[in-house]
Amino acid sequence: MNLQSVKQRFGIIGNSPLLNRAIEIACQVAPTDMSVLITGESGVGKEFFPKILHHLSSRKHGSYIAINCGAIPEGTIDSELFGHEKGSFTDAHEARKGYFEVANGGTIFLDEVAELPLSTQVRLLRVLETGEFIKVGSSKVIKTNVRVVAATNVNIPEAIQKGKFREDLYYRLNSVPIYVPSLKQRKEDIELLFKKFAVDFGEKYHIPFVQLDEDARYYITNYEWQGNIRQLKNIVEQISIIETEREIDKSVIMKYLPEIHSRKLPVLFDNTFENTQGISEREILYKVLFDMKNDINELKSALAKLNKNNELNLNFNTHSNNYIKNIDHLENLTDDLVEAENVTTFNQNEANIVNDNQNIDDKQIINIPTEKKSKNKKDKYDSRTLQEIETEVIKKSIKKNKGNKKKTADELGISERTLYRKCKELGIENNMNVKKNETSKIFRTFKS
Repeated sequence: MNLQSVKQRFGIIGNSPLLNRAIEIACQVAPTDMSVLITGESGVGKEFFPKILHHLSSRKHGSYIAINCGAIPEGTIDSELFGHEKGSFTDAHEARKGYFEVANGGTIFLDEVAELPLSTQVRLLRVLETGEFIKVGSSKVIKTNVRVVAATNVNIPEAIQKGKFREDLYYRLNSVPIYVPSLKQRKEDIELLFKKFAVDFGEKYHIPFVQLDEDARYYITNYEWQGNIRQLKNIVEQISIIETEREIDKSVIMKYLPEIHSRKLPVLFDNTFENTQGISEREILYKVLFDMKNDINELKSALAKLNKNNELNLNFNTHSNNYIKNIDHLENLTDDLVEAENVTTFNQNEANIVNDNQNIDDKQIINIPTEKKSKNKKDKYDSRTLQEIETEVIKKSIKKNKGNKKKTADELGISERTLYRKCKELGIENNMNVKKNETSKIFRTFKS
């Protein structure tokens, strides 16, 4: 029997080389009694190949039984396959023949064979090797002559590694492997299948069959049919019944097909992101710290304003000092984090411009924003201490900004409160070109 006649007899649609090869293998192995394992994705039409193997063999006059192993409960699977004796378990009111006994001289198709329990796999292995089995609750060995064809969409080698499938059973079943290609591997058959299903449903429901325009044909050809032929058949049936227009365009097809190209998955952080995007974790942290610092300043201003205008519906004077103290503590903590980040950033970015022969002590690195250095003059940090450098920089900034507190603090990258604290610690408070009553005014604002 040639390939085309086999397709017509068993209702197989398609001209894909992969599909043709699978049919050819089935036709060649059909006259033998070799076990066959059919693999492929769900919905590709694996159930047609056991029929080819049976009807083209000498067993075609015997029984053909197809069993879905995944649909039978684990507690009764042995009884279904091999039979049981009366009283062997609860509700076993009479003896019963199993499928292997009924199909003697014929073919058994075990669909979803990977779903079999391990205990049943042992029984099946014995049948394949010796042609013998024992009913549940019996000690009598029964002989059978059946051909076993199995199918699965599970990756058997992976199941063997996980201990869910016996390796020896796999090799017994896999005497002849047949792989059925998925629909996305036989794109040239998609349009042909659509037309076949459209005509079939048109005749079934007594309606004109639907047709696709050019854009719709291109779309279904390049769509990833995860449900394969089963999904395509269901879509054609839905469109045939629901749509009133018989000319189907791309927009109509898209309504019935789920979008599978966009996937929302967690993105793993890759170190190359820093190099490709020009941003690093340090810069992100640095920005978060400064945003927190700004939020604290805004909160302090709002609390001070509410306190002054007495706009809160509570005794703010009783609690205001506690609020201010807590905010000041949070600001100091934020300043410390920002200063620590400045020190690390300065150490990494500026150490490269110092001569390689100079040994730089970490204590000589100061937490200040870097300024453009003169081309004819280089700062020499190695001869001075941290305190001296910090004092000099603050004095220069105060002088440069003519004693303006806010500008000086902004230039140094610190808060005004931190600036006053630094000046007091370094003994340069009197050197500031600031009126004394302005300093008192600032402290009264925070403590009032």
